[in-house]
Amino acid sequence: MKTYSLDELSTFVKEVIQEIGEDGIVLLKGNLASGKTTFVKKFVEELGLHVEVSSPTFSVMNEYGNRVCHYDIYQNGVDAFLQSGLFEKLDEPKYHLIEWADEKLEEILKKMGFKFMKIEIEVAGEKRKYICTHSK
Repeated sequence: MKTYSLDELSTFVKEVIQEIGEDGIVLLKGNLASGKTTFVKKFVEELGLHVEVSSPTFSVMNEYGNRVCHYDIYQNGVDAFLQSGLFEKLDEPKYHLIEWADEKLEEILKKMGFKFMKIEIEVAGEKRKYICTHSK
């Protein structure tokens, strides 16, 4: 578990990018306003992409610079994500950052042979705690 302020978030994001390499799936879990989209903004920024990052709450997926796919499955859940055809995009060699991932999605990813990093974000005053685990 690591705790960072917003000013220190770049340090953590650099560690995540180094750990997952040139592409990968990152599941972001946390309560409303815990900092999931803020994490994605810093992630995209650290890749050197100069694009506006916003939560894809209604569009379900935003793509940034042909390197990052940013998903938000809060509104419709995992089943709608699967039915939408977006699940197939996970095969593309990009970074796939999925907000509001749950245990059901984790199990599906494992069954399909996908490796992923899960980051649980907890509010700790002005800072955030990041708890990272990897799929097996």
